Amino acid sequence: MKRNMTAWRADMIAARVKRPMPILSFPCVSLMDITVQQLTSDPALQAKGMKLVADRTAACAAVSMMDLSVEAEAFGAKARFLPGEVPTVNEVLVPDPEAAETLAIPPVGAGRTGKYVDAIRQACTMITDRPVLAGVIGPYSLAGRLIGVSDIMINCYDEPEAVHTVLKKAADFLTAYVMAYKEAGANGVVIAEPLAGLLSPALAEEFSEPYVRQVAQTAKSEDFMVIYHNCGNNTPLMLQSILRTGCDGYHFGDAVNMTEMVGKVPGDLLVMGNISPSSQFLSGTPESIREDTLRVMKACCPGHPNFVISSGCDIPPMSPWENIDAFFAAVDHYYAG
Repeated sequence: MKRNMTAWRADMIAARVKRPMPILSFPCVSLMDITVQQLTSDPALQAKGMKLVADRTAACAAVSMMDLSVEAEAFGAKARFLPGEVPTVNEVLVPDPEAAETLAIPPVGAGRTGKYVDAIRQACTMITDRPVLAGVIGPYSLAGRLIGVSDIMINCYDEPEAVHTVLKKAADFLTAYVMAYKEAGANGVVIAEPLAGLLSPALAEEFSEPYVRQVAQTAKSEDFMVIYHNCGNNTPLMLQSILRTGCDGYHFGDAVNMTEMVGKVPGDLLVMGNISPSSQFLSGTPESIREDTLRVMKACCPGHPNFVISSGCDIPPMSPWENIDAFFAAVDHYYAG
């Protein structure tokens, strides 16, 4: 359902008690007793999984599957599925500048992108008590999957024009993809740009910022919000560049100290993070989750009404629901105090 997301954001900031927003979708596989590959191939299962998570938790928004293989697959890469893990791609499609020039921009719907858009369309009819947010990869992170993670880092110096060629095509595709989600009824999108977290601030300003800004500024509106995610450890150094993307909210990973971030994000924008998906949600215990969640909230909530507790990144598929439930219980405990 359509919502005024500008007002929703303002209400979140004004509220004394804030519902958390973990990036929580893939653990629905255990609720449905299915595999990750089944989930990522079936729009109806994705929508059902999002609904089950929404019914079980007090999350302030329902977030779709953060499958960062989908967009590269649409360009022609092959997704690799391992049991219990989010799919990946490891095939280089752009080995040289000539391949950058000939790389074709796929239509939205190529690969599994059409299935993911359809999943959001279905989820929006099933989840009406909170915003429904889609998830996409960021332009530099997509380009890194097409060029190769190591090669793109080198080519930012050796072949910058070829990198920009791929980035422009990636951003154009992602802009169309996000707009398809918007037309399908999504209330917003989370743009995951983790690979940019490995860049220096100067390189991030050149090779990530303008392309994320293109996607964000084209898509965002009163009824559609854009949230930027980066889980790299360099994010404190590139924060001003990240803020210039003009997003409505910023989500950071557990590689950084959240207290370094909250006071630097403008008070009318959301800032979220950052309980570790791997060491806590996947491998921790209910007791350790509770302790870490309360630690972050006690450090970040006072004096920062725009802070919303979250996971540091996408919660892994096999994370025990006992840990996920403990996270939500800890949030309730904090606000009850």
